[in-house]
Amino acid sequence: MSKKLTVAVCGATGAVGREMLKTLHDRNFPASEVLAFASARSEGVKVPYGDTELTVHELKEDSFVGVDIAIFSAGGATSTKFSPYAAHSGCVVVDNSAAWRMDDRCPLVVPEVNPEDLEWHNGIIANPNCSTIQMLVALKPIHDAVHIKRIVVTTFQAVSGAGQKGINELEQQVRDLFNSREIKCDKFPYRIAFNVLPQIDIFLDNDYTKEEMKMVNETKKMFHDPDIRVTATCARVPVFYCHSESVNIETEKKLSPKDCRLLLSQAPGVQVYDNPRALMYPHAAMCVGEDDTFVGRIREDDTVENGLNMWIVADNVRKGRILQNGNAYALFLALVISLIHKFFKTFFFESGNLYDL
Repeated sequence: MSKKLTVAVCGATGAVGREMLKTLHDRNFPASEVLAFASARSEGVKVPYGDTELTVHELKEDSFVGVDIAIFSAGGATSTKFSPYAAHSGCVVVDNSAAWRMDDRCPLVVPEVNPEDLEWHNGIIANPNCSTIQMLVALKPIHDAVHIKRIVVTTFQAVSGAGQKGINELEQQVRDLFNSREIKCDKFPYRIAFNVLPQIDIFLDNDYTKEEMKMVNETKKMFHDPDIRVTATCARVPVFYCHSESVNIETEKKLSPKDCRLLLSQAPGVQVYDNPRALMYPHAAMCVGEDDTFVGRIREDDTVENGLNMWIVADNVRKGRILQNGNAYALFLALVISLIHKFFKTFFFESGNLYDL
């Protein structure tokens, strides 16, 4: 079965939306028409799409008539307001914000981890947090093979995870320090240049940050395992691109480092880069611009019966937030297959309207 797809990008004037338009064009996404939407103040603005330009239209409740797939990259508030209208119109939403991630009506999907969850979507599909994406791409094959009981993760997250303002602030602070000028902190609570901040997002009542609890809750949801124990510490580091993670796992069955390397070397979206004697291990500078998740420093944790340590690195711009184009594009392709398989489930809503307008 073939059907021409109409795709809408909501938030098309922002960095996220522009990158998604570029990705759709560069990877020849099978769309007969691509529409660009943004807020009222961007009405009439031109945004690039390949060698041409698209005219931006104001995003409204009735913007989704005739649209098959809409990708939302306009923030949580916009997604919360407009995604239900898209779903009610028979359009399928892929949302990049945190708005729908933990909603029981919406699958939270990484194609390499749980593509089967696309089968039960009700019009809105959520895209996970960047740090969760790269961790679970590496851990899912291990979880399937020997069942992970506990995860301890410490993240070292690049400033690009905080958007263009985060990049600009690090760049400006480095300049100011070298020129003995006063340091200004706007995006981050303290100086980020030549510093490490053990805070990403706000602190919650349990003294964990919101980012840390995202990793905990999203892992449980995507692994369909409410009993898996996860604890996280998320830090911001003065690196422009690529998140790095120190991950310790405890499994039910024994998995040697050698067998773990072999298992991960066969996993989709994973590259094992691990030879300590040759100083081979992934690091942020080598992973910029790459779509895959890199894993190294795989070694046994001899303080527990079945424990492993590893180091996981991925370009957060390619794999997850801020731009999420790598994961969202793969989601799109998986979604197209799902749509064809379900004969374009304009019949999604046999159970009635699930989202309040």
